Amino acid sequence: MEKRFVFVVFSLAIGVVQSVNAEVPAIFVLGDSTSDVGTNNYLPQSTIKANFPHHGVDFPFDIPTGRFSNGFNTADYLAKLFGFKKSPPPFFSQNVKFSIKIRKFRGINFSSAGSGLLGSTGQTTPLQKNVVTMGEQLLQFSTVHNDLLAFKGPLETEKFLSKSLFFISIGSNDIMNNYYSSNPIPKEYFIPKLGLVYEKHLRNLISLGARKFGIVSVPALGCCPSQRIYQANGECLEELNNQARAFFSTMELLLGNLRLEYKDIKYSLGNTVDMTLNVIDNALAFNFKYVKTACCGSGTLNAQGSCTPISDLCSNRNEYLFWDSFHLTQTASKLAAFTLYGGEPRFVSPINFSQLPDA
Repeated sequence: MEKRFVFVVFSLAIGVVQSVNAEVPAIFVLGDSTSDVGTNNYLPQSTIKANFPHHGVDFPFDIPTGRFSNGFNTADYLAKLFGFKKSPPPFFSQNVKFSIKIRKFRGINFSSAGSGLLGSTGQTTPLQKNVVTMGEQLLQFSTVHNDLLAFKGPLETEKFLSKSLFFISIGSNDIMNNYYSSNPIPKEYFIPKLGLVYEKHLRNLISLGARKFGIVSVPALGCCPSQRIYQANGECLEELNNQARAFFSTMELLLGNLRLEYKDIKYSLGNTVDMTLNVIDNALAFNFKYVKTACCGSGTLNAQGSCTPISDLCSNRNEYLFWDSFHLTQTASKLAAFTLYGGEPRFVSPINFSQLPDA
């Protein structure tokens, strides 16, 4: 039954791509490594990069693009479902003003691997630029907003952004960093704190014209191979999963309240905790043979070392849920995108991503 659902979603998605494409002038992506398509390649001092093999082994021409994946990631597949060839390129790679001037501007990906909602997440020292924080990603978007105003004027810019989609996938690194810190803040205080910061970022985006949000919540972090290696029999670390569930509940409440305040915003919230656990619990139905072990890495569950050119690399990558100790394979990312795009309310609500353009 689960497997049949996936193929139904796929068929529906392909069938409506053309009609949706006309409704979406641009896609903007903000977040962390789950949606980064090469931002950190442009940060010379960053230690969080994926622009080397075996990353990209299944990307066209075997190119390691900076995606933490053997190929495309979820941001790419979501963009494809809306008629784009792949995710928009990184902010640092674009001549935004020129793209807007020649009317070929279709959006930007601001996501930066290792970043978080908090300004401190991912930064090693004040002098070392390790990531582009969420706050800085919003500053980058504000410069894009100004460029749009300069070339399109206020009315056309408002119309353009109100029809554009804003995908956000962030929060995992904040939770992980706090959990493993020497003096962690209790979940009951830390998750609401993240919610307040998230709300601030969303309000900033709304003030700049964003109206349609596709929010990807924090997945089942405790089931990543990197966390399973610390558990008996390689089971999930439930405390981290509980924190992810608390984060999702916080996002549900936050987005519902914002919708009451701003009548013209629309949102879709992906419950990636349940999405992940559903795949793990029904692995064979989704054609996955390996849900505990990483495809690329070393040591126990191939998760004690990061993915490098000398790491152990699986050959049957379509059968693995996880690419490395934290991130999904291309196959799993595609499944996640299809579920976000056309999934049932159990996994994405109050509407799914495919319904955002017409909402």
